[in-house]
Amino acid sequence: MSTVDSVEQLLATGLKNLWYPICPSSHIAERPVSLRRLGYKLALWRDTDGSLHALEDHCPHRGAPLSQGVSLGDRLQCPYHGVEVRCDGVTTRVPGSPGCKLEGSQATRFFHVTEAADTVWLYNSASNVEQAPPLVLPEQLTSAEFSYFLCYAEWRGDYRYVLDNVMDPMHGTYLHKQSHSMSEGEAQAKFVTRDTDTGFVFEKEGQRGVNFDWTEWADTGVHWMRLEIPYPKTGGPGGNFHIVGSFTPISRELCATFFWRCRPLTGWQRDTWRFLYKNRLEARHWEVLEQDRVMLEFMDAEANQRENLYQHDIGLVRLRRHLKSLAKEQLELIEAKQL
Repeated sequence: MSTVDSVEQLLATGLKNLWYPICPSSHIAERPVSLRRLGYKLALWRDTDGSLHALEDHCPHRGAPLSQGVSLGDRLQCPYHGVEVRCDGVTTRVPGSPGCKLEGSQATRFFHVTEAADTVWLYNSASNVEQAPPLVLPEQLTSAEFSYFLCYAEWRGDYRYVLDNVMDPMHGTYLHKQSHSMSEGEAQAKFVTRDTDTGFVFEKEGQRGVNFDWTEWADTGVHWMRLEIPYPKTGGPGGNFHIVGSFTPISRELCATFFWRCRPLTGWQRDTWRFLYKNRLEARHWEVLEQDRVMLEFMDAEANQRENLYQHDIGLVRLRRHLKSLAKEQLELIEAKQL
C-alpha cells in the first residue's frame, strides 16, 4: 500500500492516540451494546456500579460477538462457548477447557472510556495502553458558568465533510439565511487565520458578533471545533450562543456528529434558558442542523476530488493539510514501532 493510500486509510478510520466521542451516555446500560466506530466493532457496557467498559466485540476463541453475551460486572461472557473476558482484555475463564493457554492471556483489544458532557468518550490508542491521558474539553463543556444541551445524530457520509462544513463560516450566510440567528451580516467577506495555543481560528476580517463569523479548531488530546452565533433578545439570557462540535467516523459512509449548544449563564437565568430551549429553541436548532445534513448527504462521496476552491476556503485547506501531516507522522512512528 502506498503512503498516500495509508494516509487516506488512517484519516478515514480516525487518527490514533486521541479521544473521540462515541455515543450519548444514555445509550449504554448494563446490557452490552455493539457499536462500530473508528474502524472497530466495539462492545460497551456498564459494570454493576455504573462504570463504563469497552472491548473489541470479538471473542478471542472464535471471534463471536461478545456484545451478544452476558455482563458479569467487569466481564463479558461470550454466548457461543461461555468464554469470559475481563474489561482489561484478559480471558479469565474457558469453561470448556479449563487451564488452556487462552486463560490468563490478554488476547482481546480493550479501550479506555470515560464520560463527560453527557457523552461516552473512547481513547483510540494505537495499541493497548495501561493508562490514557486526561480528557481535556473546552470550558463550555466543563465550566459551571455554562449550560449546554447535546445534539447527537448520525449522518451519511465521511466525517471529514462535516469538518469542512464547520470550518466554513460563510455557508451560514447562504444555507442558513432564514435562521433567526444568521440572517444578518455581509454576503461577502475576506477571511484570515489566527494561531492559538491549541490550534487556529478562521475568521471574517472586520466582522465579529454579527453572524457565523469564525470557527476555532483545537487539539487538546481530542479534536474539537467551536464557534459563536449572536442571539437576539428573544433567544433568552446568556449572550452569544456557543456551539462545540466533535465528530467520529463510523464507516466511510456514516459518521457520528456531536454538537453541544451552550450558553454562559447561572442561577435563575440558566433555568429560564433551559426551559426556553426545550420549549421553543431546540426545534429551530435542529432545523439548521438538518439543512447541513441534507446538503452533506447529497454531496457525492468524491465531491472533494473535483473542487475549485477560493479565498473563503483557506481554513478548510489548512485543516486538511494539518490532518494529513498528523497522519503521516503517525504512520512513520508506527513503522518505527514507536507508537
